[in-house]
Amino acid sequence: MKKIWTSAAALLLVLILAACGSSEEDSSSGEGNTEITVGATSVPHAEVLEEAKPLLEEEGITLNIEEYQDYILPNQDLAEGRIDANYFQTIPYMELQEQDNEDYDFANLGGIHIEPIGVYSQKYDNLEDVEEGTEFVMSRSVSTHGRVLTLLEKEGLIKLDESVEKVDATVNDIVENPKNLQFDTGVDAAGLPEVYNKEEEVLVAINTNYAIEADLVPKEDAIILEGTNSPYVNVIAAQSKDEDNEALNTLVEVLRSEDIQTFIEEEYEGAVIPVSGDSE
Repeated sequence: MKKIWTSAAALLLVLILAACGSSEEDSSSGEGNTEITVGATSVPHAEVLEEAKPLLEEEGITLNIEEYQDYILPNQDLAEGRIDANYFQTIPYMELQEQDNEDYDFANLGGIHIEPIGVYSQKYDNLEDVEEGTEFVMSRSVSTHGRVLTLLEKEGLIKLDESVEKVDATVNDIVENPKNLQFDTGVDAAGLPEVYNKEEEVLVAINTNYAIEADLVPKEDAIILEGTNSPYVNVIAAQSKDEDNEALNTLVEVLRSEDIQTFIEEEYEGAVIPVSGDSE
């Protein structure tokens, strides 16, 4: 009986040692990669992240992508720790979200690209033909109002109060409106393409990611298109406590790499414009 127990103990010891050896081999074979989960709206953000996946694998980072169809949940999930970072928003939007939500404490890890916002219409091909009293529809997101109104002012459609910062401007800051445009700011950003498709006589300011999803080509279909010097760069955002996270900062470096910048330029043909680190 004693010999049986001794043999069993020896066998158990061999199995334990073998398991330890197997674990070490797994770790060295790449299964010990750092995993990060990044939230992103589908187009173009999730598509860009998919392109970056193999480059991140080379850096020992496994990227999981959580896709969203709105602008609210990605920040909620980031604040609650369900994702490590998100990639969908501009700096003014992020700052406004932090003001409106006490539990939001985010850091901008770096700008990746600009999506020039455009104004679309089924009825009008140019601004000269826009009739008096035409309805102008834009997102309910206040963070985009100054952006759109600045674009309209540049084109001579309105004039804003000079004492107001352009980025903070709202329709209440319009001091001149020669065509008496009627502003509707009650539509969710994702619903703007539907307004464009259903309402033929309106002007609609559509975020480029939603325009692309709706098969619009900004450079061809927009009657007004924002320039490349826009301050509304799309950034990688993380919780402030993760500002120095090595894997997340590597993500930014990869997204700014020549490979990814070339992909953005070729894939979106000017509808999405990559930026360098100096463009934040």
